[in-house]
Amino acid sequence: MNRLFFQPHQAGLSKVQAAEYTLRNINPDVLFEVHNYNITTVENFQHFMGRISNGGLEEGKPVDLVLSCVDNFEARMTINTACNELGQTWMESGVSENAVSGHIQLIIPGESACFACAPPLVVAANIDEKTLKREGVCAASLPTTMGVVAGILVQNVLKFLLNFGTVSFYLGYNAMQDFFPTMSMKPNPQCDDRNCRKQQEEYKKKVAALPKQEATQEEEEIIHEDNEWGIELVSEVSEEELKNSSGPIPDLPKGITVAYTIPKKQEDSVAEATVEDSGESLEDLMAKMKNM
Repeated sequence: MNRLFFQPHQAGLSKVQAAEYTLRNINPDVLFEVHNYNITTVENFQHFMGRISNGGLEEGKPVDLVLSCVDNFEARMTINTACNELGQTWMESGVSENAVSGHIQLIIPGESACFACAPPLVVAANIDEKTLKREGVCAASLPTTMGVVAGILVQNVLKFLLNFGTVSFYLGYNAMQDFFPTMSMKPNPQCDDRNCRKQQEEYKKKVAALPKQEATQEEEEIIHEDNEWGIELVSEVSEEELKNSSGPIPDLPKGITVAYTIPKKQEDSVAEATVEDSGESLEDLMAKMKNM
């Protein structure tokens, strides 16, 4: 946070307050709503859910999108739980502990995998992540990696909200190799989150209710059949020659075909000429050639 927007004169402010001040100075026309609390507690979670479902630009309407920029798995799972219950689309993002890789993920409840469908090992093994942190040791932090991941996240948000380009369901970033892996993950039918499973069933019903599009086979356009120059495409190989160049098709299991067949040998074909072995050595043959 200190590398992206925290400034020295903001020392003592909470992260959300410092973020609001910095962003308001950049663009004073943006409306901000600041809540400085822990969303993982029961009381705050209910308020958090309320602001997602009623905190849109038009009061009483849900927000268009939730962005997760938190730094721990417990908070991510809390956002995941809230969005699954509300059916709220959200985007998750994060940077690795060594600060040289990161990712973004679009999560549409029921349609794509939620954070609990394929959780990190720490979450899957139910390990308290607080026990993994060593006292006095801070995780690595590179503003360049964070800037790249933040830029990718915002770019994906613009494409999603303004409906242009291809919106990535998952896009990673490996700074060591400049590698950007991308994929889309289907939801897990055995997801531990019951609301995720419920959203999956709702999505299946929605898809089933859509009108089915009949597949129409387009006729292949024939080129140069009629033209003003009277050009015709004529095969240089006759049907008889094609037939003779193919052999019998072997009996294969259903679904398996051969790429080509070996043609039968013609009975009237000229036998290959062979030379009998005289038994002479190479040196003797070379001597004969010199004497010729």
